[in-house]
Amino acid sequence: MPGTRARAAAYAPLQARSLRRAVSGGLPGPALPGFLSELKLSVPWGYIAAKAWGSLQGPPVLCLHGWLDNANSFDRLIPLLPQTFYYVAMDFGGHGLSSHHHPGFPYYQQNFVMEVCRVVTDLKWKRFSLIGHSFGGIIGGIFSYTFPEMVDKLILLDSSPFLLDSQEIHNLLTYQRRRIEHVFQVEAKQHKPGKAVSPEEMLQSFLKNNPQVGEECGKLLLERGTTKVPEGLVMNRDRRLGLPENHIEFISKESLNYFCKKIQARILMVKATEGFNYYRQVQEGPVQEAQIYQSMQGILKVLKSICKERYHYVEIPGSHYVHMQEPQRVARIVGPFLENSRDIQAHL
Repeated sequence: MPGTRARAAAYAPLQARSLRRAVSGGLPGPALPGFLSELKLSVPWGYIAAKAWGSLQGPPVLCLHGWLDNANSFDRLIPLLPQTFYYVAMDFGGHGLSSHHHPGFPYYQQNFVMEVCRVVTDLKWKRFSLIGHSFGGIIGGIFSYTFPEMVDKLILLDSSPFLLDSQEIHNLLTYQRRRIEHVFQVEAKQHKPGKAVSPEEMLQSFLKNNPQVGEECGKLLLERGTTKVPEGLVMNRDRRLGLPENHIEFISKESLNYFCKKIQARILMVKATEGFNYYRQVQEGPVQEAQIYQSMQGILKVLKSICKERYHYVEIPGSHYVHMQEPQRVARIVGPFLENSRDIQAHL
């Protein structure tokens, strides 16, 4: 469409247009094995930024990061996977180096699903595999049952293709109201630029809000998640993103069964023993612990009963960020599944 790229450029934030790495301390990150290039895909509000590894001629794999993370989430895992595949790790809108969405509009779950659509359409992929960590797995799951003919394999890293809330009716209006109030609160502060802090202050603040990520992996995510300015570092991400529950839609048990039947992909679920659900249980106490456990067990039961031999579940020691902290452990499971899911048991 004439003028589309010019309009997109007008909305793209500086960090997305330049696609420079905003590294803590201003130093470039190390060269990544198998890394090919940075990508910049045009969308109506600016750009989706991404990075690519592997073989351009290989089967395509799209990698989706977790909430408030970015494409650097896969920097340690992808080099350990078979390089005969073509991997693209994207930054969701408002994250990493991707453009923020238009002012005045909140981020909805379907926004991110549509971004996946836009990326694979731009790349001209007809069928591909998905690797999703945490929130990225939820978006990958939604895409897989909305466009089932397009997804060959769905790999979930400490994630689930569905989010089932045992108190969904009770919480529904609370989430909807909080989402609207949050947008207004952020808009009231938009005239104030993001505060620049030193690299060390930025890292400590990041670790305080992400206690499971660890210092080394935190630095890696901040390489792409911050921009260097004369006063220090500022966060790239859109402040409207807020809490994940403001943007995620929980599904009912009836929807769970129906959506699961729509998925055609082979599914690999890699759960960390001390991952997200474990952390939520510790944080929220024994009352919520039973509800969280029941919700997850309900999802696993439905996946196993409906998907049968297409569904594989593996539990490994580690935290929510095990794919970054111990990527070799995850790669030993994900690699064989990508190449031939029937051989996975021999590698556990």
